[in-house]
Amino acid sequence: MDILSAKLSAVKPSQTKAMTALAAELKAQGKSIITLSQGEPDFATPEHISQAAIAAIHAGHTKYTAVAGIPALREAVVEKFRRDNSLNFTPEQITVGCGAKQLLFNALVASLDEGDEVVFPTPCWVSYPEIIKLAGGVPIAVETRVDNGFIMQPSDLRAAITPRTKWLMLNSPSNPTGAVYSRENLEGVAAVLRDFPRVWVLADDIYEHLIYGDAEFCTMAEVAPDLASRTLTVNGTSKSCAMTGWRVGYAGGPLELIKAMNTVQGQSTSHTSSISQHAAVEALNGDQGFIKEFRDAFEKRRDLVVELVNEIPGLSCDTPNGAFYVFIGCQEIIGRKTPAGKTIKTDMDFAMYLMEEAGVAVVPGSGFLADGFIRISYASSEDDLKNACTAIGAAVSKLTRAQGAA
Repeated sequence: MDILSAKLSAVKPSQTKAMTALAAELKAQGKSIITLSQGEPDFATPEHISQAAIAAIHAGHTKYTAVAGIPALREAVVEKFRRDNSLNFTPEQITVGCGAKQLLFNALVASLDEGDEVVFPTPCWVSYPEIIKLAGGVPIAVETRVDNGFIMQPSDLRAAITPRTKWLMLNSPSNPTGAVYSRENLEGVAAVLRDFPRVWVLADDIYEHLIYGDAEFCTMAEVAPDLASRTLTVNGTSKSCAMTGWRVGYAGGPLELIKAMNTVQGQSTSHTSSISQHAAVEALNGDQGFIKEFRDAFEKRRDLVVELVNEIPGLSCDTPNGAFYVFIGCQEIIGRKTPAGKTIKTDMDFAMYLMEEAGVAVVPGSGFLADGFIRISYASSEDDLKNACTAIGAAVSKLTRAQGAA
């Protein structure tokens, strides 16, 4: 269509959304599908948070708010950053958006000129390269490897930076791998960035509280305070508070950037829901005990999925340190034939085969710029996870090697 912009033509739809939508469509047709394609906790929003929203409605807090968010929420975010991350902001340095995703978009739209480059490690969240393109930038992927835990190496970052580089986007814990950047890892990244004062850091900390075992959460502005003046720290309530549908993200950073982000938001969505903002105040200021309950449940589910997946011949995965995803290598599956005689040529083929044969929705690794993998979200019940892994194993057992293959 002539009406569509050239910029949009380069942007791909989200594969996580696409696979989840397909699963919903098949369910509507009466097919049994276990959806493990979407990063959404299956827990209900904690009751005290929901009650705060109901109270806000009864109190009449249903009007427009400031674009950057209500004062009580920005003050709660200031306290959260101080309490959890040893970061010191003023309320004016805080902005609230319709989820962390909007804040990433606002930051890039506010700061990128055509052709500016944004560096990020892969595998990456499916939206990173597409948001960068929409903002007029050029996505620059830095490949990580299984053998180093999907952690970006400082030498690889250095090699990727050019005079056009404006941002490094860093998601830890990572979607889709669950990789967690240690203090030492971040110090190595910071050492590189000190040689490139023009490059800013976008720290995507949305999975901050979902850390397991001995892993420690750190964020760049905390580890390298000298980089705080060019770091935007983004977080939200979706994952750790089971508030995905409430759409509340928040960010803290240099005042000039925050003001620019508010300008972008003021000309797009304005503010996020007033009721959601009041709920988020309670999520940040109220009882935090639910976070440990969620984390303990996720860790148990993680261990279950890792064990079951590694029992399936042809699939393999390491134990992730954070988030709620398992990133599964399926390279050995590529080239095998389905019972219908179709060759599995790509991870997308494999994902579609699992949807059709096993009734399980997963996301192909290619959507995260990492061919030869699939991602499973373990933010579902143990029963669903057990049934899904059993069905995947049965579906894989039906695949046959091509004649002459090793």
